[in-house]
Amino acid sequence: MAEPAEKEVSYEDLLQVPDNLVAEIVGGRLHTSPRPAPKHTWASSSLGDELVGPYFKGRGGPGGWWILDEPELHLGPDVLVPDLAGWRRERMPELPETAWFELVPDWICEILSPSTQRLDRAEKMPSYAEHGVQWLWLIDPEIRTLEAYELRQGRWTLLTVLDEDKPVSVVPFDATEFPLSALWS
Repeated sequence: MAEPAEKEVSYEDLLQVPDNLVAEIVGGRLHTSPRPAPKHTWASSSLGDELVGPYFKGRGGPGGWWILDEPELHLGPDVLVPDLAGWRRERMPELPETAWFELVPDWICEILSPSTQRLDRAEKMPSYAEHGVQWLWLIDPEIRTLEAYELRQGRWTLLTVLDEDKPVSVVPFDATEFPLSALWS
């Protein structure tokens, strides 16, 4: 007996997902996840706090970036929602008028959680590479680590893994430094 054909997922399907879930389309499939747990949210908010002053507002750093929480990215057929994303202002001088972004970010950060880490690593990382995101950080608040990657010749290259209270001064945000422990509650 033949398998029934999978229904093609559309943006309309994504819009039907309840507001208490994060919905994404990755590789032609609709993925939903619960809203982030407190440790996840704290790590994401704290990282934004460390980066927005120096890189977005230019306070104590070079400025020149848009740093945004949970932007909706329309990258080809994929609709992705990273925890944080950054665009150099030289590439995106102004924010778009739409509720989503079609311009590929320069940097993305995913905060890993037990319910999303397989999706983040196995499906979203390859999509980010395929679309040309230059830098990717994965932060795991459970084991308190930061993995930093750079896209080189279409492949992710691991630059560093930080843990404990190590100083974070990693491309593309290596003009400043903060302790990794600032991300943990």
